[in-house]
Amino acid sequence: MTEKNTRPEEKPSAMIKVATFIVDRRNLFFLLFGIAIVFCLIASNWVKVENALAAYLPKSSETSQGLDRMGEEFITYGSARVMVMNVTYDDAKKLADAIEARDDVYMISFDNSESHFNNFSALFDITFAAAEDDPSALQSLEEVKEMLAGHDLYVSTSMGNAAAEQIESEMQVVSVIVAVIVLSVLLFTSQTWAEVPVLILTFGAGALLASGTNFLLGTISFVSDSVTIVLQLALSIDYAVIFCNRYKEEHQTLDIREADIVALSKAIPEISSSSLTTIGGLIAMLFMQFGIGQDMAICLIKAIFLSLLSVFLLMPGLIMLFGKAMDKTRHREFVPKIPFVGIIDYHTRHLVPLIFVVAMVGACIFSQKTPYVYGYSMIETPVKNASQIADEMITESFGDANFVALVVPAGDYEKEKKLLAELDRRDEVDYSQGLSNTEAMNGYMLTDKLTARQLSELLDLDYEVAQLLYMAYAVDDENYAKLINGRSSYAIPLIDIIMFLYEEVEEGYITLDDEMYKTLEDAHAKMQMAKDQLQGENYSRALVYLNLPQEGEETFAFLTEMHEIAAKYYGDDVLVVGESTSQYDLKKTFDRDNTVVSVVSILAVLAVLLFTFMSAGMPVLLIAVIQGAIWMNFAFPALQHKNIFFLGYLIVSSIQMGANIDYAIVISGRFMEIKNQMPKKQAMIETLNFAFPTIITSGSMMALAGYFIGQLSSDGAICGIGQCLCRGTLISIFLVMFVLPQILLIGESIIERTSFEVSVPLKLDRGSGLVRVDGLVNGQVNGLVIGEMHALVRGEVNAVIRMGQLADASGDEIAGDGSAAETAAGEEPAAQSGPGSDEEGGNERPWYEEGFVDYDEKGGDKS
Repeated sequence: MTEKNTRPEEKPSAMIKVATFIVDRRNLFFLLFGIAIVFCLIASNWVKVENALAAYLPKSSETSQGLDRMGEEFITYGSARVMVMNVTYDDAKKLADAIEARDDVYMISFDNSESHFNNFSALFDITFAAAEDDPSALQSLEEVKEMLAGHDLYVSTSMGNAAAEQIESEMQVVSVIVAVIVLSVLLFTSQTWAEVPVLILTFGAGALLASGTNFLLGTISFVSDSVTIVLQLALSIDYAVIFCNRYKEEHQTLDIREADIVALSKAIPEISSSSLTTIGGLIAMLFMQFGIGQDMAICLIKAIFLSLLSVFLLMPGLIMLFGKAMDKTRHREFVPKIPFVGIIDYHTRHLVPLIFVVAMVGACIFSQKTPYVYGYSMIETPVKNASQIADEMITESFGDANFVALVVPAGDYEKEKKLLAELDRRDEVDYSQGLSNTEAMNGYMLTDKLTARQLSELLDLDYEVAQLLYMAYAVDDENYAKLINGRSSYAIPLIDIIMFLYEEVEEGYITLDDEMYKTLEDAHAKMQMAKDQLQGENYSRALVYLNLPQEGEETFAFLTEMHEIAAKYYGDDVLVVGESTSQYDLKKTFDRDNTVVSVVSILAVLAVLLFTFMSAGMPVLLIAVIQGAIWMNFAFPALQHKNIFFLGYLIVSSIQMGANIDYAIVISGRFMEIKNQMPKKQAMIETLNFAFPTIITSGSMMALAGYFIGQLSSDGAICGIGQCLCRGTLISIFLVMFVLPQILLIGESIIERTSFEVSVPLKLDRGSGLVRVDGLVNGQVNGLVIGEMHALVRGEVNAVIRMGQLADASGDEIAGDGSAAETAAGEEPAAQSGPGSDEEGGNERPWYEEGFVDYDEKGGDKS
């Protein structure tokens, strides 16, 4: 029997050529990836991490300006609050004296007031004689802790990187747990054991490349450094799974190499399109004023791009390497079919959408009342590190120390003294500390003005020497008139004359006895440190301790009042800097970023979906489902009255919109493909059976990764991201499985009416010999028909293939749009491996001979 194929010989497409090059040059790509991975393992140690949230505030924010100004003008010395429990006051006083006697301690605050001794607990406020970023200050603290090692001790300090080291340690544990989860999920959802190492190696390469190339960004945030790899896994594992499934599908009729090439040529555009929605959601974070959003967006977009490269360039070679092992390690599928879900969805199609609309509106209202916070003081994490425990213990016994730095123009001590006195009279202020109200010696403040006689009495200095000193100061300060007009009444601020006297002594112009020199030297050292911290070349700084929590409407309102009070003395050239100000600035950026992220993420995803489905109705329905999931996610904290760190909303809402919508795309795309080929009920059952393995693979990984981040991190920002990500993913999965199908069933007409897909001109497709017809046919078929009109035709076919394809006996397409082939691929492939198939997956007997009576060329039954 001679079969005739009328299809002309076609040249390989450009995508086939690209795929062939990648597969055949796999050793080259193995080498390139090997070199890149080794380099990235080394380069990962070059990555610089910023641990302060305030560093990512806009440059125009008060906190950012204040930090820059203070860095230029002042030195901040290392400090620590050290609490010793179960100690008497006398013993605590001895400990305080021993600490103060150390050369590396500038000062220690301790007395018998409740602020420092309460319920047999002592609190030492220690300031060291080295800047807080000087390693020697941290070493001094360690030595103080060794001095107190025999006591029940709690230490709170901003020095060092203890918090960063703790976060890194926690995330290492999370990474190991997530790796075990990924392996377990892949084993459960796999069809062959050997595909698991292919997927793991592909993702592992992408993760190492992403981590190692972070040094190119200069400095990244501690949030990005902690969660990027875990989120990269959750966001991009689908790409490798899609390609692997494509390969297994093609391998049913083709050998390993050909299946790898064809699968890659189809997967590149499909996976690239799928990644656009995720990238679209992340792009929204680039528009945030708060820099951590931009930092995370760049890190994650780069990570996704590198994951795509690993899938497209490395994974094809791995498939060739593990191909035979994949054939030999096939096993039964563990993921069950879920026809009952499709049945439930079909029978509730008129009820569930109404319930969803009501729930969506309610969630929207409650999500607007979510109690967002902008610092860590009001957040509870499931686990606590040593620093958090120490802070809580100190706060419980002595209250929380909330202070801000008031930065004003320098040069007028009287203005500063009046300003601080006015602030001290306010109930919101505990006390303030600046040069003008800090005691120096014998009741004199640092900036009090002293005459020559008063100085001589204070220091027991010869009066004539004091007069000569004042004359020299006047000459140096070019204040001749004051000196001539009233030598006896000429007064100089104490700190200035002491500093000048020390310089004169050091230069040899004035000689003092040893005891006097020692007194002067001690006074100068303490005044110099006070000046370093509180007076710069152009600005002065004062610390204002508040009787208010770090954040809250009352605190934020008083910060505004502080500006108004200071403006009476200094105009607008005033900055207030501290944790409270930082959190106030974060609140103001959130108010703007909240709207921007929501709008941009929706628009970006909408644009992708419009061109994906060529319908205005479909994107609106899908986005409505995911936006509903976002509102429901953030309505939970409002209902639970649980504070949530604001960053969790900005990041997780972008990820939900960009990544979770892929679940909705899988279901809606499949349903639209097969809805006209069978009853709607059966179409929905088949759709959910088809989509469930993909959704459960990606969704379970993302949800579990979020869960363990939320449960094992002591950092409020990272913990909040994990908790919201887990909850949001679970809600999204539930809605796309139990709400979206009903919306598709009743919204089908809306989708079709709003379609703007360009109609392809009808074409008369022809074929003769032994051909296969698949699809909706309009035309003449002359010949013997075997089966229904998804059938074999021996004869001539002249027809318009509206939906489907015309293929020759081998299954190669002659004409048509290919949609039927896509449908058949997921249900009954044109050729199945199994009994009678060769090692490479091809069949020994053509599929058209399976199960049919053999006919001779005239149409007679040979039997």
